[in-house]
Amino acid sequence: MNIRKILIVDDEKNIRMTLTQALSDMEVQTDTAVNGEEALSKLKDQEFGLILLDLRMPGMDGMEVLTRLRKDRPDIRVIIITAHGTIDSAVDAMKLGAMDFIQKPFTPKEIRDLISQIIKREMLDQEKSQDYTTWLELAKRCVSDRHFTAAAEYVKKAISIDSSRPEAFNFLGALYEVQGSRVEAQKNYRAALSLDATYKPAQENLNRSTKAKPAKNQKIKLDKETSY
Repeated sequence: MNIRKILIVDDEKNIRMTLTQALSDMEVQTDTAVNGEEALSKLKDQEFGLILLDLRMPGMDGMEVLTRLRKDRPDIRVIIITAHGTIDSAVDAMKLGAMDFIQKPFTPKEIRDLISQIIKREMLDQEKSQDYTTWLELAKRCVSDRHFTAAAEYVKKAISIDSSRPEAFNFLGALYEVQGSRVEAQKNYRAALSLDATYKPAQENLNRSTKAKPAKNQKIKLDKETSY
């Protein structure tokens, strides 16, 4: 997998142009697709390591592309592009290995920083991991591979290094929720809030997860540091 070969999938021409230009000074190769159908066609003929995928497109939307992609190319990393403040299908996207998200409008620096982070993540050595941030990055890589149990163990290692930060507990809660352990998820959302009562992602996740019948468009939230 060549993580530096990137396919940009978005029905908006301006977004495709903005992303292409933003990445032009990085050591990456880019190609574009105007919809999900064209993206899948290009994926059959070319090798890509990373996809920037718009979540909402006419016709085949990003979730359908992601579902089909995971059947044939589970190794490809995916960044979800969304025009919304949160992701309507975050749980399903996480189950399919989409760990990284970027919200429109975004700056060229934001997209370059995110892609640089993903490239560095792919080169991490588990045996050399000792710090909080690296364990979280390894957890994200596991999510991309849909190894959720391993991801949870890495997040726990981060917590063992620094248990004063709410984002790791919120991340762990999301992992439990993806695996269907709602009670454990809520315990970790509450742990995050006990550290910072103003931590909005955990508060929103807890409020949503405690509803008896979650609405179809309810969301899981992580902060920017955990990308999801």
